[in-house]
Amino acid sequence: MRVGAARIDITPEEPVRLCGYVGRTELTEGVEQPIVAGALAFQPADQPPALLISAEVTAFPAALTERLAQRLSEQAGVPRERFVLTCTHTHSAPCVTGALPNMFGRPIPEAHVEGIERYTRMLFERLEQVALSALAGMEPGTLSCGEGRATFGANRRTEGGPADPALPVLVARNRDGQPLAIVANYACHCTTLRGFNRIHGDWAGEARERIEATHPGAVALVTLGFAGDINPSPRDKLEYAHEHGQHVATEIERLLAGAMVPLRNAPVCGITRIALPFDRIPDRAEWERHAKEEGVVGYHARKFLALLDRGETIPEALSYPVQVWSFGRDLTMVFLAGEVVIDYALRLKAEHPDHRLWLTAYANDVPCYIPSVRVLREGGYEADGSNLYYGQPARLAECVEDKVVGAVRALIEAADACVHS
Repeated sequence: MRVGAARIDITPEEPVRLCGYVGRTELTEGVEQPIVAGALAFQPADQPPALLISAEVTAFPAALTERLAQRLSEQAGVPRERFVLTCTHTHSAPCVTGALPNMFGRPIPEAHVEGIERYTRMLFERLEQVALSALAGMEPGTLSCGEGRATFGANRRTEGGPADPALPVLVARNRDGQPLAIVANYACHCTTLRGFNRIHGDWAGEARERIEATHPGAVALVTLGFAGDINPSPRDKLEYAHEHGQHVATEIERLLAGAMVPLRNAPVCGITRIALPFDRIPDRAEWERHAKEEGVVGYHARKFLALLDRGETIPEALSYPVQVWSFGRDLTMVFLAGEVVIDYALRLKAEHPDHRLWLTAYANDVPCYIPSVRVLREGGYEADGSNLYYGQPARLAECVEDKVVGAVRALIEAADACVHS
């Protein structure tokens, strides 16, 4: 196998509007910590290259991912199913055009919009650069994996409720055994910092800095698990972000000092798109009634009324990407879009006990929360209120859990069949 890695700075070059919290109305007050994007490229013998990128941004739209995927296919021969773009969902990163369109519940000043668009163009260019650098730098090496634990993620809906302590780690080494890339995954929101209007990577950025300081020359990437309803605990202080990042970095060092599992199988990669139906979509009279309200409810409704006035149709379903990279049962990486709640992790691990699952959310698109049946029946922000900020017309239907899990199952079974043959 050939492996390569690269990082690039994606810190904005001017004050810009931060994403993540509705109450932010001003441009950034400075940079507390630079933010970056990292890329891991690998290419088994007789296969096309594969590429994983993690960017320290809050969210990005599918259009950005697909445009980048097309460019990398044309320039470097990376097939779509072998490319994944993820984000750490830090809430101290700039807005990106097309992501969380109703974030502030009101129109954004034109000068702020222009700054967001400039940042988005810069972000795209740098994501392309870091991808091509990782591919160009590939050299003979190996991949291995292990799994540790982290414990600062807590269920934010129910005290003592379900969480996923798994901290899977993937290491790319050169032929001399030196780490080129260290990739970690943990299911916890990057929301340690609130009421904070400065650029920062949150706990994921802190972990990345500590890993790279311990392994000079290596690139650290952090991806998020199914963290939709998981928050860091404690939070609201910068020192807690430092502590959470150190927690992750320390556990990774413990894993690296022990026996890692070498990945001997070339990956089988698959991607599919499924339709996730929305529940009942309001009729025009309901939109007109809500449009009279203030805040995000009225803003949301007025945008859909404008869409109807243009003669457009409100979509009845969300186009949703599901992706799997399977190295056999030693490691099966599942990539889901959006803010996936923890119930999906518990269910997938129960249904695939003979696979070492690596579960990543915020992958390829961040269109909304992906609630489970339980969360939809309980209601609340992840089921309902969040859709206003994401600009979706309604909550998702209860059938979505089975549809997502079924799509993952089908890709894992197809990969298993290829590995066994």
